[in-house]
Amino acid sequence: MARLARFWRGCVALWRARWQVRVGRSGQPLASARSRELQARLDRAIVDGEFCFHYQGKFDTAQLRLVGLEALLRWHHPRHGLVYPNEFIGLAERTDAIVALGNWGIDAACRQLAQWRAAGLPLVPVAVNVSARQLCQPGLPDFVLGCLRRHAIAPGLLELEVTESCCIDDMAQATQGLRRLRALGLAISLDDYGTGHAGLSHVRMLPIHTIKIDRSFLRDVGGGSADSDTVIVASTIALARGLGLQALAEGVENGAQLAQLRRLDCPQVQGFYLHLPAPAAEVAALLSAGRVMVPQHGAMRPGADAQ
Repeated sequence: MARLARFWRGCVALWRARWQVRVGRSGQPLASARSRELQARLDRAIVDGEFCFHYQGKFDTAQLRLVGLEALLRWHHPRHGLVYPNEFIGLAERTDAIVALGNWGIDAACRQLAQWRAAGLPLVPVAVNVSARQLCQPGLPDFVLGCLRRHAIAPGLLELEVTESCCIDDMAQATQGLRRLRALGLAISLDDYGTGHAGLSHVRMLPIHTIKIDRSFLRDVGGGSADSDTVIVASTIALARGLGLQALAEGVENGAQLAQLRRLDCPQVQGFYLHLPAPAAEVAALLSAGRVMVPQHGAMRPGADAQ
């Protein structure tokens, strides 16, 4: 019996030792070597111009006319190639890098609009994601206005997207700054609606213009049954309409989803089925055409298209 007890104590000790190696003394999982490398390079990458945007179109549901673009962040890492936000945004949020990165994004979107204008292309509003920490910066409105003036961009051509799940520490400061920008003509969108705990609170307090229905609610939409996701999507569209807001469904990946969203009178859509995110140079043709043709064969490959 004593021998068995010693055996189990040894197993427990070995498990604890291995777990300590995996999580560290703080109890938090240790970052991978790649994550540590990305973290260490973040500040330099911003200064060295390693970040860029790929743009994805937003369309009206009725005629699939282009109504806007979302600027999606990408990192051209010198060793790892194209790195997507799910790998570095969380790292940036641990430091002030998220504010620097967000400010870079606002200026970059305005600069790109100016370049498209110089090329004689028709312009549509470009949406840029802003972090919770950025929203709490007292200087955000002045910074945005400075970017608009520097590139001679009308406020109506810039949109700020706030993720529903973000925890805004200073809601009063964030609301005040966004109201100031909204009054000047900027649109404010609530992104990923339905995935966080503060959705209705943000709808009530923030001066938003658009509710973006999260892609997770579209997976079963269009399947031919009155599933719970369809009810949630229909309710969100009705909520937006009742509050005088725009509604946009993101993550449209097949024709059945698009058809169902049309039946539900969803005004705007976005997703792989309609337009794959592309570099600025490749978006020029979309801006010139002003609309998109629906793919002829089934669904696009599934994926987090607006990441």
